[in-house]
Amino acid sequence: MTTSPNFTPKLRSSYFYLWMIGIFVFSLAIRFWGLERFNTFVFDEIYYAKFANNYLTKTPFFNAHPPLSQYLIAIGIAIGEKLPFGSGVVNDLTGSVLKSCSYRWLNALTGSFVPLVVAGLAWQLTQRSRFAILAGVLSALDGLFLVESRYALNNIYLVLFGLLGQVCFLIAARQLNNSELNNNKFWKTSLTHRSRSWLWMILSGFFLGCSASIKWNGLWFLITIVGIYILAWAFRWFDPISKDNESNDAPTLPRQITNIPAIPIILGIAIVPALTYYVLWIPHIAQNPDLQFWILQQKIYLYHKGSSVIGNVHPYCSTWQTWLTMLVPVAYFYKLGINPTEPIALNAPNTPLLPGASIYAVHAMGNPFLWWMSTVAIVAVGITLLFRFWNGLLGRGFRDSFVLGTMMISYGANLIPWMGISRCAFIYHYMGSSVFATLALAWWGDRALSQENPPLTRVVWIAIGLCVVGFIFWMPVFLGLPLDETGYRLRMWFPSWIEGASALKRK
Repeated sequence: MTTSPNFTPKLRSSYFYLWMIGIFVFSLAIRFWGLERFNTFVFDEIYYAKFANNYLTKTPFFNAHPPLSQYLIAIGIAIGEKLPFGSGVVNDLTGSVLKSCSYRWLNALTGSFVPLVVAGLAWQLTQRSRFAILAGVLSALDGLFLVESRYALNNIYLVLFGLLGQVCFLIAARQLNNSELNNNKFWKTSLTHRSRSWLWMILSGFFLGCSASIKWNGLWFLITIVGIYILAWAFRWFDPISKDNESNDAPTLPRQITNIPAIPIILGIAIVPALTYYVLWIPHIAQNPDLQFWILQQKIYLYHKGSSVIGNVHPYCSTWQTWLTMLVPVAYFYKLGINPTEPIALNAPNTPLLPGASIYAVHAMGNPFLWWMSTVAIVAVGITLLFRFWNGLLGRGFRDSFVLGTMMISYGANLIPWMGISRCAFIYHYMGSSVFATLALAWWGDRALSQENPPLTRVVWIAIGLCVVGFIFWMPVFLGLPLDETGYRLRMWFPSWIEGASALKRK
């Protein structure tokens, strides 16, 4: 595979690290801002915050998901109760009197790292600083990841661990980037490169196991790794340009991936994930000895096949087609109140929407402009791959389409399994796929900026500007800031965006 000469610029490393620090500080600030605003449960905190506290109080319980996210929230509670912030806002909804911040702060901290991990994934795929920076910036402007990071929920952990597994896999391959690979023999590389490659593969397997230990659909990140590995071999076998570069001192990424031997591959995608998943159940089983490991797995399976999650049991249940256009967001919180400066009181009732009253709403929705452009971008990636595949069949090589193929496999592996389900699903189940749609948008932006074409450059900056404007405009429904009725309805562009809020209001 070759890269066009005008598609290779890199920023100086100091600029790159400054960008990463800026992205992290912004992500951290926006996630911790007003974290105690709602002194009550928001959406599924009613389960996960309670379950986490059950571990601390040694209370037996059954959970329909694996236990890792509740362990992490429990650790957050144990540490958060000793932290010097949020002490004035407490409740006993978990069964213990706790600061609302204590079961949220670790999620906020964890979510702040997601844009950096997305940037790291972009870097490992292409070694291009601008692509990584664009990916990090766009990820930091996503509303759904922001909302999921600010409450004691589990989806942010699932995606973060899955992405870390993918990054570690690519780093493991990058360790084999030296001239000793010319003979395609792993054992001729230096001991340092071999040991590092093994270590990163083991770490990859650990994070993949952690992702599955949040929810079972975390396994789809493991399927992504398998798909990328198969794609790399396909390039080695069928791409004549890749074969021409077999003797280069700087091997292509597909070549590096396929030079990882079978043993670390098996460790990374099978043994370590399975062992991690099993070991992480041990503390739960020790506290709940009536149900052993395999019985628990059966109960979880039967629960998700049962009537309680089948069909449209919520007004904001949605199908995968609606996720692409963000047609049905989830209303996590909706309350009416008079005072816009104080936290919403515990179990505060909805008051009449009098003149001057405020609406407090939190919607699990993406940044609409970012979301819609990302959908167009990933569709464009699919179409481009079809054309490049046809060129490859004609013997013209597949050019630099391995990165696009990786994005498409990653996107599809996290989306396709949801296409045939009958249970109630929500837009947050699209989070794993949406990362790669955002990566696709960043890739097209990087490519356009590389052309030194003023009209294309203007289009890219307009797109980024729209994402910034959209983030600011919809920030009140990401953060639950007080709005009057006009301001709230101004942000609810479609009737389906307010159905969930209407249902919460009726409660």
